[in-house]
This record gives sequence, structure tokens and C-alpha cells, in this order.
Amino acid sequence: METLNRRDLNRATLARQLLLRRTDASPLQVIEHLAGLQAQDPDPPYVGLWNRVDAFRLDDLTRLLHRREVVRATLYRGTQHLVTADDYLWMRPLLQPMLARWQRGAFGGATAGLDLAELAAATRAILGRGTVSRPELGRMLAERWPGRDPVALARSAQGLLPIVHPPPDGTWGRRGTTPFVLADRWLDRPPVGEPSARELILRYLAAFGPASVKDVQAWSGMTRLREVVEPLRPRLRVFRDEAGGELFDLPDAPRPGPDVPAPVRFLAALDNVVLAHADRTRVVSDERRRHTIVEAALTVDGFVRGLWAVKRDKTGTATLVVKLFDPLGGPDRAAVTEEGLRLLRFAAAGADRHDIRFQPVA
Repeated sequence: METLNRRDLNRATLARQLLLRRTDASPLQVIEHLAGLQAQDPDPPYVGLWNRVDAFRLDDLTRLLHRREVVRATLYRGTQHLVTADDYLWMRPLLQPMLARWQRGAFGGATAGLDLAELAAATRAILGRGTVSRPELGRMLAERWPGRDPVALARSAQGLLPIVHPPPDGTWGRRGTTPFVLADRWLDRPPVGEPSARELILRYLAAFGPASVKDVQAWSGMTRLREVVEPLRPRLRVFRDEAGGELFDLPDAPRPGPDVPAPVRFLAALDNVVLAHADRTRVVSDERRRHTIVEAALTVDGFVRGLWAVKRDKTGTATLVVKLFDPLGGPDRAAVTEEGLRLLRFAAAGADRHDIRFQPVA
């Protein structure tokens, strides 16, 4: 059984993630291929697509949201993601048991003693009348259950029912209250009745493999996936990692060699490429991974070497602040500067002046 080292896994993952070179595939095709984009905040999915799609523009994603071809909703790990509408209709029912656990873990104390089926029914009745903001939903539910935390009631609804957040929510630069609408009302289609965990695993491997069962579970939030993977074994290639663990992969998926060049990438905040494995050392070291939960990551030669943020001041200057874990050599620093200026032209197009500042990670 072939053993894959850390660089083997790095290059394979970057190839699946379209981070070795930008693609001419459409943003919709890329979102489908990646099985969704992390979307805790509105802007990161745009940056994620800019990193992957040649000549990507802000309107390319905004248009998909308004056309209802892509939706923003609570999905994997109980976090916000953008997925295609077609994928949402089968993924959301599949993830329901996980989302029920998420609701209990996050808000079980606040909803203790409540009949959750009754809470879901009350929410459906309210949202059946149209789009309602999360604060409005919380207030209306708290009127029915006085003394309960309105935020917990409204957030619980995201785990109990198929709810999406329609635009302008999720669009570039948008801030404000989150709108709630029932998915079947927004998409005018019902969810799939019998979704397939096998399909989700195969989609995961296409976007993130080679990977272990623990990796799939860490990304999805689902449990007991070993019993789903085992029947797939004859259809998959099996590798070992350097610790001897089993890794599964699609037979014909790209696995470029460890010496294939990996360009500089300013990853989106919480990009799934740094979150989607139980063992994340294929992209980020254990001592650096905690930083990538708080700040957006910079990769050099395929691995996390720093963090970044765009800051604006009153003079109209947009500054890309690059915080490095360790110094970069001349060619790498030049490549970071070149890609950073490209990022500023995309993410801060309206600024009067662009600047880049390097500093060490505190």
C-alpha cells in the first residue's frame, strides 16, 4: 500500500481545491465541485472564488445568489456555507441528524424543557408568511415562550428546519440582520426524500482527498461514517499516511507530485482547505492552526506561512497587512507582494491608494 507524505497530500489537496492554478470553470461549477464554500461572513466566499476562478468578478457570485442558484444556510458543522441550490436540497436532509445534535450542544440549555417539534412548527408558521429577520423571529418565538432567550430560539430554528438566508444577505460588503426564509418557499422545490451519505463522501474526496474517515467526519460534522465508507472500499484507492493511517481516494483523482509548484494564495477567512481535515498538517502546522480560526491565512509553497487582512484609513488608502510567522526569502516576498497587489485591486478596487505592510505575527 503506497504511503503519501505531507507534501504529497498538500499538492493533491491543492489540486482538488483549484489552488495550484485558477480555472476557467464557472463560479457555479466551482461551488459545486468544492461541495460548498465556508460563509460565516459575506465577503470570504468572494475571496475564495477569486483565488480559484480566472477573471472572477464580484457580480459573478452576487448574481448567483439573486438567481437562487446558490443559497447561504447552516450546514456542515453547524456553520454557514454557500452551496448550489441543487446540492442544498439533498445535503440539508442528510445533515439533519448532525444539525439536531448541533442545536442541542449549542442551545440545549436555553431550550431545555421545550417541545422542539412544537418550536419547529411555530417557526414554520411564522416563516410561512414570508421572510423574517432573525431578531424578529426571536421576538415572536419569545412571545410564545416568555422568559426564553430570543436569540437561542431563533438560532435553534436553523438546526430544526431547512432555512436559508436570501440576498442581500451573503453579498459582498453586506452587514445587518440575517433574513430567514423556508428553503422550499425560496427555491420552490421540496428537499430530497432519501439523500445519500455515499454521495457526500465521494464529493468530499473529489474536493479534499486523499482523506481518512476522521477527515470526512471533521469536515461534515457527521458521525459513524466508517460504516458508509467500508462498502465503498472496492471503488476507492487506499493509501497510508506517514503515521500508518488509512487514506481513501477516488481512483482517477489528480495527485500531482510533491515538487509541483504551488503559487502564493491569500486564502479566504475560514477557507475549508484549512478546516476540512482532522489532521490539517497537510496545509498548516499544529502550532499555527489556531491562528487560522481567527484570521485569514497566507500560503507560500502550499503551506500556511502568514496571516492577512485589508485595512482602510480616512485618507482612502487600503493597506494589505501581511503578518508572517517567519521571514520570507526575496523571491517568496516578491511573489507575496505581486499577489497581494492583485488582491487589493480585487477586494479594495475603490480605494485611492493601495499599500502592503509586512510585520511578524505577534
